Amino acid sequence: MDLKTLFLGSKLKVALTAFGLVAGSVGGAFALGVVGVPSVGTVDNSFGPVDDETTVIDTELVVVNPNPIGVRLGGSRIDYTVRMNEIPMASGNKSGLDIRSGNSSLGFSTRMDNDRIPPWWASHIRNNETTALTIDANVTTSLLGGRSTTVTQQRQIRTDLISQFNSEETRPVSGPENPLIENPFLYVNATRAEWGAVTDAETPIAMEFDAYNPQTQPYTLTSVGYNVTMNGIPVGEGVTERPYVIESGTVETIQTTPTIDNSRLDDWWVSHLDNDQTTTLRIDFYARIELATGNSIRVPLDALTYERTIETDIFGGEESGENETSGTPTPGTTPSEPDDETPTPTATAGGDTATPTPTATPTDDGLL
Repeated sequence: MDLKTLFLGSKLKVALTAFGLVAGSVGGAFALGVVGVPSVGTVDNSFGPVDDETTVIDTELVVVNPNPIGVRLGGSRIDYTVRMNEIPMASGNKSGLDIRSGNSSLGFSTRMDNDRIPPWWASHIRNNETTALTIDANVTTSLLGGRSTTVTQQRQIRTDLISQFNSEETRPVSGPENPLIENPFLYVNATRAEWGAVTDAETPIAMEFDAYNPQTQPYTLTSVGYNVTMNGIPVGEGVTERPYVIESGTVETIQTTPTIDNSRLDDWWVSHLDNDQTTTLRIDFYARIELATGNSIRVPLDALTYERTIETDIFGGEESGENETSGTPTPGTTPSEPDDETPTPTATAGGDTATPTPTATPTDDGLL
């Protein structure tokens, strides 16, 4: 063996020996707890592209490596899950991490199937329009047999979609021009609403309104129809078939149950994200009236039109109060500058005539 071979061979042996000593030292340091295991510092999420079937969730994690050297191991990985009211919404992972010393930013994307939206929606309504968002990020390193660390982020999301329907405001309702009736055809003296028994298939809204008949003749309200839209997307329509006879000068409470078809909510979800997490819920009503003469007319109940706008900040990228949504109600026919008083028709003793009774018009600041 010549001197060159001997010399170069010696250098290689020395280098390999040195590497082995360093690797052994690092592994031993991990084992002894002298060197720390990388952990997750922060997790930032945002919505990426959305289409009819999937929603992309972009995630950026900051991994903290307390060691003076970086870690590049095929067995190192991050597992990531998103749950809303304990319903799994999305999950993903990334392997072969290159973790530098100090803080490293790691970005990746996860796809969520939009068919997860209807079951989440049902849980949100059942939970009084409240969602507990939970995000778990787990970093596993192949050092020390798969040692791992987990960080969990939690956030509460609230909405208020129907409470503004509850009102004591009196509103006149006019029907089509007809020689047999005078307008206003009726007065709505009060409205009330609450969520019904939501199922995975549908979301009913139990609504009722007090209708006063100012006509000299009784009539029968035979049915109430409704159309529900969210960002202009039809999510429910139907008719409540139940007759109510309203005598002259009397008040009758009318019940109806607009129902949202949950299978249409994945389409609404796309519009909600495309609209910067903003949704306008609108419910339009109409009634079928049978007069004492036997004639039947269709009356738009524009005074009952309900419109409510909400904004969400699901991942907390923007400050909005205390991790809640914000919203502004838009009553269908309420003027922007109401008079100081609004006539409230009430039945007089005996039920023969009616006299409007002035009451103060309520105001609403639109805050949740």
